[in-house]
Amino acid sequence: MPIFDLSHTPLRELNSALHNLGTGANDLEFEVVNPRGHHAVAVGIDAPVTVEVKGSVGYYCAGMNDGGTVTIHGSAGPGVAENMMSGTVVIEGDASQYAGATGRGGLLVIKGNAASRCGISMKGIDIVVHGSIGHMSAFMGQSGHLVVCGDAGEALGDSIYEAKLFVRGSVKSLGADCIEKEMRPEHLEKLAELLAKAGVTHAKPEEFKRYGSARKLYNFNIDNADAY
Repeated sequence: MPIFDLSHTPLRELNSALHNLGTGANDLEFEVVNPRGHHAVAVGIDAPVTVEVKGSVGYYCAGMNDGGTVTIHGSAGPGVAENMMSGTVVIEGDASQYAGATGRGGLLVIKGNAASRCGISMKGIDIVVHGSIGHMSAFMGQSGHLVVCGDAGEALGDSIYEAKLFVRGSVKSLGADCIEKEMRPEHLEKLAELLAKAGVTHAKPEEFKRYGSARKLYNFNIDNADAY
């Protein structure tokens, strides 16, 4: 297992190694020590590698991940797993703003809390937060799932499209065009699957409420002008 110590190894060397594996590469497991809040750690992965980051990171860790499994044994700064395509990113601590922003696929697990705009403009990613999330989360969420085992801040799901939101705790307020919706058997089944994948053992699907789009803002309608 290659080990990169970012206290004396340039970050560029780590990311270059992850980007230049080639067909039949033997080293598919990497360890990163002393990340010291570096930005853009393990970005642009496009192979089924495993990266263990032993510490906290700065901006955009695991951004554009496509097939890799990245575990952060600490907390993450803004934009973790931004524009993720596939694979898995796990944060053992907390995540700052816009975690999983514009994500198109894969699974993002945050075992602590997430700050504002978690899942903003999500486009197919699944996000499971063991704790709570901040305001404006899932803003303009197009598809995918956001699961919150704790509470949600203000304006949840503002201007949402077809992303599905599940919150176990309280919601401070819902954003424009976001409403509580019926929890049907297929939603409970999907939620159970996501909770299992994310290692959630303290919450049951029946304890959650589902939120989604009222579908009034897809096209401009003068009767709904006050909702924009």
